[in-house]
Amino acid sequence: MKTRPSQDDLDVYVWEGKSDIADRVARALANFDMDVIRADNIAVSRDVTSVRMSVAIISVTVIDRPSFSVSDWQAGHGMPVVWVAAEARNCDPRVYPPEYSNVLTADFTAAELRTLVFKVAGVVREQGSRAKAAEPLIATSACMRVFLSEVEAFADCDSTVLIRGETGVGKERVARLLHEGHHGYGKGPFVAVNCGAIPDGLFESHFFGHAKGAFTGATFAHKGYFEQAHEGTLFLDEIGDLPLYQQVKLLRVLEQSSVTRLGSTTEIPVDFRLVAATNRDLRDLVRQELFRADLYYRLAVIELHVPNLEERGAVDKIAIFKALLGQILPEQEDEVPDWLAALVTRTRFPGNVRELRNVAERVGVMVRQFRAWDRERIGRIFASLADGVVIPANERSPQELAERNRIVGALDAHGWRRQDTASFLGISRKVLWEKMRKYQIVGQDAEVAGELD
Repeated sequence: MKTRPSQDDLDVYVWEGKSDIADRVARALANFDMDVIRADNIAVSRDVTSVRMSVAIISVTVIDRPSFSVSDWQAGHGMPVVWVAAEARNCDPRVYPPEYSNVLTADFTAAELRTLVFKVAGVVREQGSRAKAAEPLIATSACMRVFLSEVEAFADCDSTVLIRGETGVGKERVARLLHEGHHGYGKGPFVAVNCGAIPDGLFESHFFGHAKGAFTGATFAHKGYFEQAHEGTLFLDEIGDLPLYQQVKLLRVLEQSSVTRLGSTTEIPVDFRLVAATNRDLRDLVRQELFRADLYYRLAVIELHVPNLEERGAVDKIAIFKALLGQILPEQEDEVPDWLAALVTRTRFPGNVRELRNVAERVGVMVRQFRAWDRERIGRIFASLADGVVIPANERSPQELAERNRIVGALDAHGWRRQDTASFLGISRKVLWEKMRKYQIVGQDAEVAGELD
């Protein structure tokens, strides 16, 4: 029987170069619930490997390859590295600084390997927990409070959830709330997969896993995402980017609740809750025959729409900006000048919270470096944004004011139902959203939008 170490669900990537360490690593970790993957001949990306904790074990012999760059590899793969080196290369400056501690000698024992892998994995988990706890979730606006009450209501049910929302609104954060709120699946793993980042031709290997010897380079068996999410939550982000031929394979697993690894004939039962997210209109994709209708109905048992920043209004904008800024300038979080708060309020952020986070970081770094709220420099940051600053009402042209009033009137006439309003105006719902952002029309009352002018 396999025993579980304190660091469950760990992927160990081995790049042995000219050494012979892959088989030794596999034997040393054979009694633990870990996947050992030979990485010499595969392209590993941050998006693909970030669903579980990952550690790389690399022989320093790979640095002799002209195409290898230590910093590029670590930055691109986003995982800590345990280096294996002969005594003579222990302090090679091309590999790691002298004080670097994650080093094994070439004649390492199984016990030494396990000790160091568990230590590194523990640090990764601790850092991940701190980062997760530091992520602010602001819900001051009325629409956000209503939304979070819906999330809470649907968290502890087994039904599939489809989260809709624009880029950067925090769909994965919502998925994690759904996961954490479930009495059963919340105790299991949370496996996040970016469907738009799956390399072409590797869907089966990543989702279904593969048996040892299934293809050249498959030295070890590997669990796919479906198995990794067993008794937990599988979060499929950007589900609308999944090609049709992959959609049918996903649907089959959802219906059969079992998977078969590549190179194997054994069916493996899986039990997980599926949460999907998209920034695209799946109904429209179904009409264009770019998304399977049966999969859409299977996914959209419960649909949640995450409000964007403009819908959430000035109160949330300022609160989020201050919270993000406080991570860089904790002593000055409550000292944001009024002119900067007004600038944040009047600015459109098409990238939503993700873009606002980047702006807050740039402002925070600038204030920390110059030790002052430099209005001119900070103004240039906002001026460089793609959509720029919203024009106040008293600076709008008569044509813009007329269009804004026409939109507000149409929204009032149709009970603020955006689809009906867009149809009445002869525009798409997306164009209506853009115009509402442009004219700062927020909430269900024209007066609410006017508060920002």
